[in-house]
Amino acid sequence: MTKTQREVRAVAVARSETITWPAKMAGALAIGAAIALAPLPAPAQDLTDNGRPVTFADLAQQVSPSVVNITTSTVVAGNTGPRGIVPEGSPFEDFFNEFDDRGEDSPRRSAALGSGFVISEDGYIVTNNHVIEGADEIEIEFFPGEGQPSELLPAELIGTDPNTDIAVLKVEYDSPLQFVEFGDSDGVGSRVGDWVMAMGNPLGQGFSVSAGIVSARNRELQGTYDDYIQTDAAINRGNSGGPLFNMAGEVIGVNTAILSPNGGSIGIGFAMSSSVVTNVVDQLLEFGETRRGWLGVRIQDVTPDMVEAIVGLPSTDGAMVTDVPPGPAADGGMEAGDVILVFDGKDIENTRELVRIVGNTPVNATVPVEVLRNGQMVTLDITLGRREEAVDTFPAAGSAEPEAPEMSEILGMTLSEITPELSEQYGLDIETEGLVIVSIGEGTDAEDKGLIAGDVITEAGQQPVTQVSDLEDRIAEAIDGGRKSLLMLVRREGDPRFVALVVSE
Repeated sequence: MTKTQREVRAVAVARSETITWPAKMAGALAIGAAIALAPLPAPAQDLTDNGRPVTFADLAQQVSPSVVNITTSTVVAGNTGPRGIVPEGSPFEDFFNEFDDRGEDSPRRSAALGSGFVISEDGYIVTNNHVIEGADEIEIEFFPGEGQPSELLPAELIGTDPNTDIAVLKVEYDSPLQFVEFGDSDGVGSRVGDWVMAMGNPLGQGFSVSAGIVSARNRELQGTYDDYIQTDAAINRGNSGGPLFNMAGEVIGVNTAILSPNGGSIGIGFAMSSSVVTNVVDQLLEFGETRRGWLGVRIQDVTPDMVEAIVGLPSTDGAMVTDVPPGPAADGGMEAGDVILVFDGKDIENTRELVRIVGNTPVNATVPVEVLRNGQMVTLDITLGRREEAVDTFPAAGSAEPEAPEMSEILGMTLSEITPELSEQYGLDIETEGLVIVSIGEGTDAEDKGLIAGDVITEAGQQPVTQVSDLEDRIAEAIDGGRKSLLMLVRREGDPRFVALVVSE
């Protein structure tokens, strides 16, 4: 077993094939898959008494011509490039060992396989970014049949989005190509328990169909914009970029990854939902790149202990604003400490959902944002910027040795007003105001909440604190108000977050 194979067997699947098993196969020859003539209504499905399809044959026949095999090749120097990867004991194993037995310094061409599907009659094709990433040549192979292209067609790369692992290709052909359409990944036919069908080119074996159900929704793997459909339909290496169909023959997901201890399907596959893919594809077709909305805030999830500490907050739903640098949100009047509960009419459950919704909102759109501020709901009209053009306004800081200033013991923390010596010791920005934590008592609430020496408390009870007496006043106000916790804004190397510390039992 090769080192790569040992690594792959030890970890769960993500997107990089050097450490996981994405549904892509390297180093083999493609066998056909294909396109259809136009998006036709799905044929009526014969069902058993319990609603299970008697057969998937009609659906497979309808949509299979739209699924294509994708072969990519890259010239690599010596043996530094990716080697052919096949399961141990595969009939291809001897072929690949022989194929890779060459001089270490001689250039060679590395091949990889994946899947895709045609989305328009003029030859636009959707696949995964990791299928074509770094490729010198991309060729598309169609399922053999009357009216189908019989030869390999070269593909042009239109655009990619590594954040969602989506790419759009284009082929030229004399006749209109048949295609499939996207469906609603949030609607009927995409619910947990609904039947789905996956298609692609697993392990280089050519056109292949597998069926299962939607196992779970809204799965997150690694990316900021992840919204995966989990399915138990068999997905293997080589299936990357292939479609996941609902029973109406609509694409509700793009097969991207599997979770597996051995590189083969164990019934845990992931397809990026069409609700994400359609927006990305539209932007790649129009601009050749993504243009995501940008709000311009730093946020964190609301924790249960914050609910008690924030007046008027009914639950952990929402996104807590920890900082508002110059940008769209600042221009619209948003403030640190605001809790974003509704964005453009959509209720916000957590930060992940907010990021995804904002990213799918057009650049320069002006949207209403409802925030909880000091116990009152406030509506702000904010004109979004473009995330790809945003820059980080928080510089990193250094560190050095300090001189010891006067200290105060509060809530299990040793605190001090900021001095030049402490600024130097903890690498604080010269303009930082607040109370710096010099030490944390063991077993205290502050330690449990992850606070460390060098953190700076800049707000308490959503009011600035610049000296110890400010914090003592905020604690007294919280206790007098019958609250058990006090919300504090803490900065670490410039990055802010809110923490609710217990002030009374």
